[in-house]
Order: sequence, then structure tokens, then C-alpha cells
Amino acid sequence: MDLITTFRENPERMPRLAVLTTTGAKTGLRRESLLGYLEFDGTGVVVASAAGASRNPNWYHNIRSNPRVTVETGRTTYDAYAGIPPAPERDSLFARVVEAAPGYAEYQAKTTRVIPVVVLHRLDRVKGMGDWLVEVHRWLRDELISLRAQAIDGEVTLSPPDLRAHCAGFCTALERHHGGEDAATFPMLAERFPSLTTELAELTAQHTTVARIQRELRTAVDVAELDRLAAELDAHFAHEERTVVTALNAIADAPPG
Repeated sequence: MDLITTFRENPERMPRLAVLTTTGAKTGLRRESLLGYLEFDGTGVVVASAAGASRNPNWYHNIRSNPRVTVETGRTTYDAYAGIPPAPERDSLFARVVEAAPGYAEYQAKTTRVIPVVVLHRLDRVKGMGDWLVEVHRWLRDELISLRAQAIDGEVTLSPPDLRAHCAGFCTALERHHGGEDAATFPMLAERFPSLTTELAELTAQHTTVARIQRELRTAVDVAELDRLAAELDAHFAHEERTVVTALNAIADAPPG
């Protein structure tokens, strides 16, 4: 009988352990690892110690490629997004790990690599930051629908000055939304979830296109043009939601209110 089977049959005899199921970075197959498991402030933590070996364990490479994991603690099983905290946060967490389980300090002393600490962000929040992002996008989409409805009075299009006035609020909200993503949200996600780095860079580049769309919206004078620009924005929003909603839900609750 292997250790994982033994753990599943008698988890109370093997405390402070958990089975982490990852997706193989090269194979795409499910991989199970029995690891030391700690919780701080209700959040699970595992350590890529490999008993002080010179290389990071395979499961750590797997979560860098695909952060979605399943965690079995013996008491509960939950889906999570495995995040890699930035250096200052990692150091603080490792100090807490060593205080709770001193053996990890011995593992760190055996190797020159900085042993990674991995945070297991649960995916069962009632409402997360990603859900809030979807709501923001829904509001922006509704504003475009409203703008389109106001672009025609019977068969007569609004004059450019009137259209620019109607567009001003929408464009300002969009600029703030994407400015916040470029300055803070996307860099934070890329640091914690390396598998998202390429797509986040693509989304950042798309914001240049969105800025061009905003300029065109300020001067658009017919419904066909508005529809074309709205379709481009909608495609961008959809791509963004596919890329970041799960990660945002994992790391933070939605803002209150």
C-alpha cells in the first residue's frame, strides 16, 4: 500500500499532510503528491522543499504551468489556485512555516536554492474579485448599449458634440478601469501565477487598441460605427474574463457594496 492510499484511509494517523493533485506540465496528466500542509489564517500552504534537494520538486513545476489544483487534507477536499507569493511575502510566510514546523529550516540549510512557499487560494468564495470584474464589464457593456440607443433620435443621428458628451463618462470609466489593471492588477497576477504571464502581456497590449477605440468612440456619428467598436470592446472583455476571473476570485473577495 502506498503512502497516499494509507493517508486517505487513515488521515488522522498522518496529521499535517495533504494530497495535492496537479496537472503535469509536460504530460497534462493528473499527478498526486503527498505533502506537508499548514494553514495560516484559514489559507492552506505547502512548501516545495523536496527535503532540501538542489532542485524544486516536479509538482512545483506543474503549478507554475497550471495553477489549478485539488487539495485533500483528510478533513476536507477543495479546489484551489496555487499562487507563488513575491519575495517579501514568501519570507514572512516561510518564517511562520519554520515556527510551526522547524524541520523546514533544516531543509533550507541543505540547499542554496530559496525554497518556494506556495499559497493554496480556495476557489469556493461566495463572491470574488473576478466576479466583481465581470460586473464592471457588464456595466461598461450596458453603457455602450445606452450610448447606441441615444445615437439616434428617430432617423436622425446625434451631432458629434452631443455624441462626445454622451461618450465622456463611459470613456473616463474605461480609462480608469484599464489603467488600474496595467498599473497593479496584471503585474500582481503575473508575479503570483506565472502561467498567466503571456496572456496578461497580450491583454496589456490590447489596451492600446482599446485606447484607439475610445478615441474613435468620441467621434463616431452613426450606429454602424458604434456597433463595430462595441464588438471590438466586447471581444476584449471576453478574453480578459477567460484569462483572469478565476485567478482574481482565488486571491480576493469582491469589494464591499
